[in-house]
Amino acid sequence: MSAGRAAAAPDETGAAPPESTSTATGFDPAALQSALDDVHRAGMPGVYAEVRDADRVWRGASGVADVATGRPIQHDMLHRVGSITKTFIAAAIMQQVEQGRIGLDAPIGDYLPDLVPGERGKKITVRMLINHTSGLAEYLPYAFPSLASTAGASPQSLDDNRFTQFRPTELIEMGVNAPATGEPGSSPGVYSNTNYFLLGQLLEQVAGTTTEKYITESIIERAGLEHTAFPDGPDLDGPHPRMYEALYGLIDPPRDYSVYNMSWVLPGAGLVSTVEDLNRFYSKLLAGEIVNQSSLAQMRQTVPVIAQNGQKINYGLGLHKVQVPGCGTFWGHDGTVFGAETMSLTRDDGKRQMSVAMNLVRWNKMDPSGKPQPHPIDDALSTLYQQAMCGS
Repeated sequence: MSAGRAAAAPDETGAAPPESTSTATGFDPAALQSALDDVHRAGMPGVYAEVRDADRVWRGASGVADVATGRPIQHDMLHRVGSITKTFIAAAIMQQVEQGRIGLDAPIGDYLPDLVPGERGKKITVRMLINHTSGLAEYLPYAFPSLASTAGASPQSLDDNRFTQFRPTELIEMGVNAPATGEPGSSPGVYSNTNYFLLGQLLEQVAGTTTEKYITESIIERAGLEHTAFPDGPDLDGPHPRMYEALYGLIDPPRDYSVYNMSWVLPGAGLVSTVEDLNRFYSKLLAGEIVNQSSLAQMRQTVPVIAQNGQKINYGLGLHKVQVPGCGTFWGHDGTVFGAETMSLTRDDGKRQMSVAMNLVRWNKMDPSGKPQPHPIDDALSTLYQQAMCGS
């Protein structure tokens, strides 16, 4: 659902033998596990990760999948990966660009005139949808009105819509009819899930099949991802953690939203995957095995975008660009849905990778002015990311 934490980044464990030092071209399994444990001790119920450095692989987990039963979390569990889905959608659109079915700089009104009518449809291009410079507003405050209530935000909409089956066109209409965040193509862009619902409709029109089927056949299967899929109902089919939403302290104790109808965000944030599959996906993508090198170069052209947490990020076509001092340039995405957060980043050369999954989100409480307050989890996560991407 959201993006932006990447901009701040910076039962079996240790697939490779431990080493005495930890550098940007290696890792220390004990230090990684310690950093993972620190995230759990800071207040995260459960966290798990996979780190890759060339041929070396480390997988770890810390904490619980279920706070009520104490069931331990495992590194191979399924997870709702949120807006990481956007990289899959962007890659699918680029495949259609390669085949000449979509013009990257063509107006969206040429394809979907009923959904984006008039002058806006003529000005907003496909590229602007992918990189969030369309000026189209976020539909979420209208689909989940209690989150933006002037009388005070509450989780009521989360509970009301747990089993709601939203239609893509009704959510698109909410975003298109809302006040624009800027002129098409203006800088900085503003992150909006409305863009990716439109891309889902575009993909279905030109490919002649559902978004879910196209992504499955042309992205997931092509990359050899064995545990990645769009959910076919509110439940997850396979071992997974409970997913706890704190909503900035409005839900205390945090509530489990692991059972949820994902139609509210499916084209842009609905995928279920594992940390191992995510690393494999980004490895294949950045190696030019899912889209060609020309498309990959387009995906790496970034613009400044205001993320949902208010931070400015460097955003390409479904990819974040994250500069990590002393470690290099990383590409990937983060993802957050109700109760679940995931981060996946791969270094520019493809050799260093990190995917991390957590089962508590929006843990920072708000101060009286509405600003999220620091939490020990923040520092612990920063240390984990530093270890995973750079070593000590």
